[in-house]
Amino acid sequence: MEREEDEIKEIEEDSKHDNANEVSTLGDEMTKLRQELVAVQEELRKAREESDKNLNKLKYLMADFDNYRKQLEKQLASKIESSKAELLLKFLSVRDDYLRGFEMAKQAKAEAVVLEGLEVILKNLDSLLKSEGVIEIETTGTPFDPNVHDAITFSYKDDVPENTVTDEIRRGYMLNNKVLRPSLVGISKKIVKNTVNDTGKIEKETES
Repeated sequence: MEREEDEIKEIEEDSKHDNANEVSTLGDEMTKLRQELVAVQEELRKAREESDKNLNKLKYLMADFDNYRKQLEKQLASKIESSKAELLLKFLSVRDDYLRGFEMAKQAKAEAVVLEGLEVILKNLDSLLKSEGVIEIETTGTPFDPNVHDAITFSYKDDVPENTVTDEIRRGYMLNNKVLRPSLVGISKKIVKNTVNDTGKIEKETES
């Protein structure tokens, strides 16, 4: 009976020892897993930081490329507009010459059918210019505007305000709200008379 009890105690002790070993092994494995988890988390953090850096670099590159593309488009549009303006100026020079020829034909009393044909061509030319956005600058009867008018002559007028455009020497045009060619005009000036005041001093007097 005592022998059986000893065997039972021995089995229980062996079982306790095995359980202790299993607990110790399990603890070691848990510690190892925790360490591996920490290492994985650190690698993940580094990978995320690297990913964020690369993403920011990509965003900067895309922004730089977009700015470069816009700059190229702007330069191209400016070049196209400049080339268009140069071409239209040549058309305007042709129109000036054509108009002079047309006026000479009228003064020479050319046949009506010839004048009608010339007038149709002039209208077609004006229609072409208009379709390209070319707009005539207002001149006669308007206040002188140095932004769109070039005054090359003046005359003394009493019936209109001073610095009013009285003559259009060469027609001017606008293109896309910019001066394509300024108008050459004549403007009015007031007549100034010299008068002597009561003190004998000469004064300038503008007629109104």
